[in-house]
Amino acid sequence: MQIYHAIMLGVIVTGTLFVINVSADDAKTELEKSPRHGEWVKITAADGRVINAFVVYPEVKEPATSIIVIHEIFGLTDWIRLVADKLAAEGFVAICPDLLSGMGPDGGGTESFDSGDDVRRAIRELPAAQVMSDLDAVQKYVRELPSTNEKVGVSGFCWGGGQTFSYAVHSDTIAAGFVFYGRAVSAEDVPKISAPIYGFYGESDNRINATIDATKAAADAVNVTYEPVIYDGVGHAFLRRGMAEDANDAQKAATKAAWDRWVSLLQGL
Repeated sequence: MQIYHAIMLGVIVTGTLFVINVSADDAKTELEKSPRHGEWVKITAADGRVINAFVVYPEVKEPATSIIVIHEIFGLTDWIRLVADKLAAEGFVAICPDLLSGMGPDGGGTESFDSGDDVRRAIRELPAAQVMSDLDAVQKYVRELPSTNEKVGVSGFCWGGGQTFSYAVHSDTIAAGFVFYGRAVSAEDVPKISAPIYGFYGESDNRINATIDATKAAADAVNVTYEPVIYDGVGHAFLRRGMAEDANDAQKAATKAAWDRWVSLLQGL
């Protein structure tokens, strides 16, 4: 089974990937300085749940492809919102829903929990059907925006990467799924996927990577497009770590390579 590797060590990082060297701690400050229009919106799901989401618009002339950004197990953080902002800078309408909306104390979302442990516990307990329903509502919302075209991609990081894979099984209307170091669905569910899936993985992340070969074989057997790339010299959550001020050269290079690949694939939808 052929898995593509992106060799990062010794690469001189060039180009204009301005997300590199942005610390997660400084994400809020970066967002406040952004020239792009970002706003909070409320989206009602089929079951009546109200989902808080952050949407950012690009400065473009024509309706744009949209991309749903599913957060990590840490909930909807400023870092995730910053990723959405940078995707908008590349020309896409980016939306990141808080899938903990209404699930916190006093009906709050991610921001209402007392600790990170509480956030992670609540996310692990989210009903799978509710997550899929929420994402259906978010997809419907972006499709109906006057500023978007018919193409909707879905992406996610870690826990959100796993949800991206699951949503590709659930929905037959997305244009592509972009899985960043997230768990795969079962081999039995792979034939239900109709959109291409592009995987982004760190070399030192065997907990996730151990499933790649079996998933690739299952996808190839039913002509489902699944293209995993393993980025050498990095581990789990390499994109977030590669944006930090203290990122090492391998993390910076892997982040740039993954970002450039992601943008190129989105542009090709």
